[in-house]
Amino acid sequence: MNLQQAAVGAEGDDTDNGALTKAQLAEMLYEQIGFNKRESKDIVDAFFEVISASLVKGQDVKLSGFGNFQIRTKASRPGRNPRTGEPVAIEARRVVTFHASPKLKEAVQEGDVSP
Repeated sequence: MNLQQAAVGAEGDDTDNGALTKAQLAEMLYEQIGFNKRESKDIVDAFFEVISASLVKGQDVKLSGFGNFQIRTKASRPGRNPRTGEPVAIEARRVVTFHASPKLKEAVQEGDVSP
């Protein structure tokens, strides 16, 4: 079983919703690749740190066969407080968007766990 298959079959021990966690990813690296637990945790942390740092700098992140993380700047706009109905100004901000690759979309539709 490869990492992707293990991830799909991972049980949500750490969360109620069955989401895959960083700790579970590190455990899979330990079990499947053979890194020690500390190295596995460091690899997972470094991977997400590089992605986060790139996004903070305004750079897009493209993971072939998985998808693209992009920074989008949203303009300021008028809004309203849903509780009171009072008008409120929503300030301009940057947000991260994710667009899945066609390969990932197809795999999700088919329930396919092969690479």
